[in-house]
Amino acid sequence: MSRPLLALYAVLVLAGLVMPWLGVYPVYLMTLYSFAIFACAFNLLLGYGGMLSFGHAAYFGLGSYVTSWLVTGPHWGTLPAIAMGMLAALVAGLLIGLLAIRRSGIYFAMITLALGQLVYFVCLQAPFTGGENGIQGVPRGTLLGLVSLRNDMVMYYLVFGLLIAVFLAIRRIVSSPFGQVLKAIRENEPRAVSLGYDVDRYKLLVFALSAALAGLAGSLKALVLGFATLTDVLQATSGEVILMTLLGGAGTFLGPIVGAGIVVTLQDMLSDRVGSWVTVIIGAIFVVCVLAFRKGVVGELQAWLERRRARAAA
Repeated sequence: MSRPLLALYAVLVLAGLVMPWLGVYPVYLMTLYSFAIFACAFNLLLGYGGMLSFGHAAYFGLGSYVTSWLVTGPHWGTLPAIAMGMLAALVAGLLIGLLAIRRSGIYFAMITLALGQLVYFVCLQAPFTGGENGIQGVPRGTLLGLVSLRNDMVMYYLVFGLLIAVFLAIRRIVSSPFGQVLKAIRENEPRAVSLGYDVDRYKLLVFALSAALAGLAGSLKALVLGFATLTDVLQATSGEVILMTLLGGAGTFLGPIVGAGIVVTLQDMLSDRVGSWVTVIIGAIFVVCVLAFRKGVVGELQAWLERRRARAAA
């Protein structure tokens, strides 16, 4: 990792540490970080695995519902409930992945869409989800029984720390031999098969890992906002995470975080002013991005820096 990149990461971490003390609303930041984790999880699947899922909200919602039910019903501790939310999303990812990875391209996307809708209807009908009302009044609990998470600042640093941990874990995964095989599969799957790699096993592993991280994001969102609803498993939520990833830059490390920041900020700023038109505005921004910045914000910035570096070298 280069020194300028390390300096950039240090500045971003420092900014994250001090922003709540500068008057930025912690709940807004925690919501943004939760969706940033969701986008990072999806980027691992799309940006590095080359698999476009139209049903990733299923895992986000499962994490949200399972964690919410465990802390409100059986009164589990916060961290065990988050772990179970991730485990539920992981198991669902394995089951759905076993079916989906048998196909590729548009067929893969359609299978994930159909099975994601199946999870939505299960959450609508299951007795513990609260149906259309969802699960309300989700308590945050305590951290290891020592520190209350009802304090926004304590909860903020937990969510921020988990975002950093997920970011570093994804960097490590992508730079590992496993990540290099994923890139090879993304670029040319038949060639990876000819080299002797068990492509289906790699695709299933990254699918399940992405689902587990999406479940973590859903669990954190439910604890931050205090509820789990059908919106968490809605198809529109799957569309939002696709938008965040592509807008920021698929296949880049910071891209999903930037994309999540743009989308969540626009929704927060414009929802009270323009109502449902915020969806139209975000959609128009996405169209402009696809036409003018096909690599996303971070991807285009990286490409510009590389061109500038090449001209300087020449």
